[in-house]
Amino acid sequence: MGPDVPLLNEYKQEFFWKRFPQTVLGGPRFKLGYCAPPYVYVNQAVLFLTPWLFGGISTLLCQLQLLQELHAAVLSGMLMLGAAVGVQALAMYAARRSGTVERLGAPNILVDEEEVEFTHCVSPETVRFIAPGKRFGLNVVLHSVLAGLLCGFGTWYVFLGRLTALYSSIGVSLVVFVLSWVTLCIAEYSLIVNTATETATFQAQDTYEITPLTRPLYIFIFIAVDLAYRFSGTVPELHLASQVLHVLFLFLPLLWALGILPPLDALLLWGMEQALVFGFGGSPMSSNLRCVLLLMFGASATVAVCNYFIPSTLGVVLFSVSMGFLLSLDLSQIGTLCKGHTPTFVDHRLRKGGSPPPPSPSSFGWNLGCRELLLYLSLLLVAMAEAGLLHHFLGLAQSQSFVTGPQAPVSYLLLILFCLCWALKEIQGAYVFGGVFLNPLYPKGMSSVQTFKQRNRGLYIAAAIRRVLLNLVSPLGMIAFLSMDDSLQQLHKASLCVGFTRAFRVVWQSSEDALLHMVVVILVRLAAENKALPGWDNLGTGVQLLLVGLLIDRLTQFMAKLKFTLTVLVTSWTEKKQRRQSAGTLLALNASLCPLLLAVVTLSALLSAPLLPLFTLPIFLVGFPRPQRSWPGPVGTACPCPDSIFYQQMSGSLASALRMAFARGSLGSLAPGSHFLGRFQDRMVWIMILERGYGYCTVNIKGLELQETSCHTVEARRVDEVFEAAFERPERLGFTQGFNLHWGNALTPCAVLAVRVYSDARNVLSGIIDSHDNLRKLQDDFLKALVWLLLRYCVQKHKGFLWSCEEGLGDSSSLTSFGDWSDEDDLFGPQPARRTVALVTAEAQPGHTMLQTGASLPGSVEMDSLFENMALSALQPLQPLGLGIGLPAVDKGQNPEVFRENPGSLPHLNFSCPQSEVFNLPAGWRTAPLLPSRLMQLRPLFPEDWFRFALGRFGPTVQGETSEDMTKALKEDEALRELHAQVALSCLISLGAESAFTSPSYVYRLYCGDVPWTEGLDWLSSSKELYQLALQAFRFSFKLLFDQASLGPMESPEELFSTLEDYERDWYIGLVTEKGWHDSVLHEKPFLFSLGHDLAMGTYTGRVLSLQEQLVQVGRLNGEGVRGQWANLSWELLYATNDDEERYSIQAHPFMLRNLTVQAADPPLGYPIYSSAPLHFPCL
Repeated sequence: MGPDVPLLNEYKQEFFWKRFPQTVLGGPRFKLGYCAPPYVYVNQAVLFLTPWLFGGISTLLCQLQLLQELHAAVLSGMLMLGAAVGVQALAMYAARRSGTVERLGAPNILVDEEEVEFTHCVSPETVRFIAPGKRFGLNVVLHSVLAGLLCGFGTWYVFLGRLTALYSSIGVSLVVFVLSWVTLCIAEYSLIVNTATETATFQAQDTYEITPLTRPLYIFIFIAVDLAYRFSGTVPELHLASQVLHVLFLFLPLLWALGILPPLDALLLWGMEQALVFGFGGSPMSSNLRCVLLLMFGASATVAVCNYFIPSTLGVVLFSVSMGFLLSLDLSQIGTLCKGHTPTFVDHRLRKGGSPPPPSPSSFGWNLGCRELLLYLSLLLVAMAEAGLLHHFLGLAQSQSFVTGPQAPVSYLLLILFCLCWALKEIQGAYVFGGVFLNPLYPKGMSSVQTFKQRNRGLYIAAAIRRVLLNLVSPLGMIAFLSMDDSLQQLHKASLCVGFTRAFRVVWQSSEDALLHMVVVILVRLAAENKALPGWDNLGTGVQLLLVGLLIDRLTQFMAKLKFTLTVLVTSWTEKKQRRQSAGTLLALNASLCPLLLAVVTLSALLSAPLLPLFTLPIFLVGFPRPQRSWPGPVGTACPCPDSIFYQQMSGSLASALRMAFARGSLGSLAPGSHFLGRFQDRMVWIMILERGYGYCTVNIKGLELQETSCHTVEARRVDEVFEAAFERPERLGFTQGFNLHWGNALTPCAVLAVRVYSDARNVLSGIIDSHDNLRKLQDDFLKALVWLLLRYCVQKHKGFLWSCEEGLGDSSSLTSFGDWSDEDDLFGPQPARRTVALVTAEAQPGHTMLQTGASLPGSVEMDSLFENMALSALQPLQPLGLGIGLPAVDKGQNPEVFRENPGSLPHLNFSCPQSEVFNLPAGWRTAPLLPSRLMQLRPLFPEDWFRFALGRFGPTVQGETSEDMTKALKEDEALRELHAQVALSCLISLGAESAFTSPSYVYRLYCGDVPWTEGLDWLSSSKELYQLALQAFRFSFKLLFDQASLGPMESPEELFSTLEDYERDWYIGLVTEKGWHDSVLHEKPFLFSLGHDLAMGTYTGRVLSLQEQLVQVGRLNGEGVRGQWANLSWELLYATNDDEERYSIQAHPFMLRNLTVQAADPPLGYPIYSSAPLHFPCL
């Protein structure tokens, strides 16, 4: 696609320009796509201006001194309450009169496009078009009361007399009065008449009608400040705030239209998160559950309140140290411990009914056991003893100089600790100094995992030293510094109480950040020497640390947003595929309005809000503030497909590798909201930090699609180039070679991790499967493999192992189902189930089970559902499916036993060796409807030497202590040999393999289980166990053909026997579409093999998966760039409804990684094929 692809198609453009004026005005629809009578517009205008009419009457009566201000406000509110009740009653009456049955739920955007036939000005159709009404009766009452309160307080807020007294100018007061009533009318209309779609949309569906409350809430905030000013007397700060807010009140419609002000749910979560992090020293939560967030928020606030009322400063210090340590731990482990079972980091939902979860790692910290409790208790006691003793003996010592005071030695120790920890962390990654220069100490040109680990030993030692300094020494040093602080004597102030509560907690919650904040405070004091800084010193150390932490966080966000801004600006011109016709104009506007651009970036950093590039063009807006996770739904939602199992399998091993990388500092600082990208072969892993505490970290791992599109391929190629420049470079580096040439890219390589993962190798079988020599040998290998499997079947049956045709059944869907988003609601009656190729094939083949798939996204069209999201090369050829095409007629009512001998009439087998009974086969396997002459004709094909050899190897396994004579008698048992020969040759004939295999297509059909009809096929299919044995034997024989063509022929029977044992133990040989393949990946079978057919190229392919430890390259993404692109995605899909699959904002961008970022968003906006539940793992 070219760079000038339309941002919005024609239909969406028309839709957008009808929706946006409605959003600006709060709900009135003055622009329709069809002709409407004038009274439709007049009615909306009257309802829009009704609050102004009521407020104007009250204001006039007040100005004429007929009513006091309070009475006039009450009159206005009562009139508005009556109007609101009347509108809602009329809407309910119209709904009853219309008699239409509607499905309660979120409003459909398509309703705006339906043409309404109006009859007269108050007809039910007209009323329902103007005022749709509320879905819940409680909201009818609540919104009507709020409308009355809003009009009453709003009238009081903008009385002309108050405005004149506030600004001392009648002209200014009149302007503010008129424009303020516009704001009030917009809020009233959206609350009581018709709610407009907001540009600031957080939830995909407004189930409980919260959106109408958003605009009135902000007006009530403005009114609350004015009320505080009125009843507090003459407070200069409140007077100035009231003046500023009255002016800002006029611009609320603009802020609502631009989507800068967040909706209620996002505002609540964002506000609590900011208070928890910066007010109480906590961390953003990994879950959006209100109870968890409220619990952490309430516990932190309770500690601050308790500190305020504790009379002794020593008691405050001890209580703050203990509670700060406890609240910084992973409290989820305590809840799991109380339930009485051992937690693991594995998502148990993935393994429901399937493979059992792997054993929990035995290393320290994975489980809350005796070792962990002992360490935590020891640290707590040491910290409390240190804080109590230092505060008691040195906290009361007065010193005129900070340099000579008791805090001076600890201050210098903290400075040294910070320098050491920073230096040891920098050398752990691939780049130093913010990703600008290559790290010369990092291993270069790794060829294997062992080589990488050997070269990394020096860095491992440095990392171990850093972990001790950062996790043990630094917290105790910072507690010592705080315990001796002078400002503890003035603790019974609200600000100092909150500051020290936060300081004692952040020491444990985020030791690295707390050390940096404390070093900044120390440097300020050292720079001031003996000079007093009245404004700064009066704040106290706790509040100083709070302000420094807030300043550093906002400065870090500003720098990341500025880098993202420059990337978008520069690449819009330098990248030819991104250069639109408007690129020059946009660059000129940004250059001329540079101060405004910097103001937008600064405002978004101050609000901790995403910087939104509109359509990912250099048009920057401030997105509304939202939590760090960016999405409202639970973590772990994905769009599963058959490839999801590869990410599911590697998530556990990747979590263990990440745990070590986090502990060593290889991936840099671990701030919640950080994003990382991992790359291995065709797999892309998206890692997001959700939560961080003392000794633990919570992450979410997502897997991106493996079926690469053109856009995905372009960005994946650039990712490979960025990683190659960092990890595959020459040994000697000059200055230019040591510079990061991809510094402007959103991805900065960090480290290489050793992860146990499947390596995927695909080979074209030309020259192997079509070789006549190989095909001639396939028949002999098939009989040998079948003989080996028959003997093994007998051994397993003797030992009590039941033969299982397939792996244990399990839940093959990945992660959270899409029941809530499914289109399967039977609005038009029950729908027949879709019959896919895999389903039809499974029905036609006995013993095969279909692979489950997840439900579709809402509004999606199942164009590829017939092929189960598989490549064409993975599809099985269509079978006759019992339709009788080209097959002999069979009388279904006839007893099938007439085609074969009755098992009860078979002659009894006289074995010459007593042990031969162990290797006896079921009687039904001897009843093939084949002429004895055909079996005798093929008798020379039976591998007697191999049968004796295999029998000699299997015999001792069932005889216990054996003798050579017993084994020899077993080998010479003629009846046993003839029995196995009869069954093996009957299977050979039933599969149509009497003569040598002649064509690759026939081999492929047999491998897939698509057996052409033969006279013995019905008999073979009737025995599920024998059919599976024959099919497995053929697949083993093809794998033998593949190996011998690649590695050379088998030199001895011992080698063949060992190879077959290896196939049985370590391999799954089958098809990608089979459930056994799915379960084998989850059970981590060492090797998997599959035969495929590429219909496009007309070639046959072999696919081998090998489970081994591989090097996975991981890099850090620009978190603010990710948040900005996700904010644009949310606006573009939820508000502009721009779901075009070829839209500009989803096209490949090698610098911003735009397509990968869109994929990694949470559904329904993004489409990762795998997403783990929050994974908690230790970082000590």
